[in-house]
Amino acid sequence: MMQIRDYLFDKKLHIHTVGIQPVSEATAYYHRYEASPYVALEQLFTHYRLKKTDRLIDFGCGKGRLNIYTYDRFKNDGVGIEMNEKYYQQAIHNLLSYSKKDENILNRITFMHSLAETYEMTEKDNYFYFFNPFSVEIFRKVINNLLYSLEQHMREVKIILYYPDDEYVHYLEQLDIFQLEMEILLPENKKDPYEKFLVYSLKSKM
Repeated sequence: MMQIRDYLFDKKLHIHTVGIQPVSEATAYYHRYEASPYVALEQLFTHYRLKKTDRLIDFGCGKGRLNIYTYDRFKNDGVGIEMNEKYYQQAIHNLLSYSKKDENILNRITFMHSLAETYEMTEKDNYFYFFNPFSVEIFRKVINNLLYSLEQHMREVKIILYYPDDEYVHYLEQLDIFQLEMEILLPENKKDPYEKFLVYSLKSKM
């Protein structure tokens, strides 16, 4: 049922993001591609309404679903980072396909073919999204890059974890810099305790 709804939502956006990467294509450090379900995104962005000035960074963006979805809903900026050449090319194809509906997206959404830990964060980046795209070792490097960016340009930021990895959560708790701002449970699958979003923000006193 969920995949049918995802297919219909894709059709509405003139993109194709349905599908799961075979386990055999994953590596020890980079996990397989699976897009966040639209029903989950609808829940998340009921609580967090992005502004046009917000910039959402999706680490392991796959075929580009999240960035295109949020642009369609909020007209915000965004960057999708994908290390897999095939999925990066599909993200570009989806971007161009959506641009036939709204060509302004080409000025607001960018997809990059690169490793997450090499992305140079800017002062405009304030939302960071993770659907378990890689190992906790790489997650640490990305968060360290974020902390360096905050030293250069202090700002309000949100770290969003979907289907949160225990090691990700443990690392953020150990840092004692970020606090859990909201837990969003998803009624679609009540039996799975990981079927939720955890949203972290900077602690008020650093």
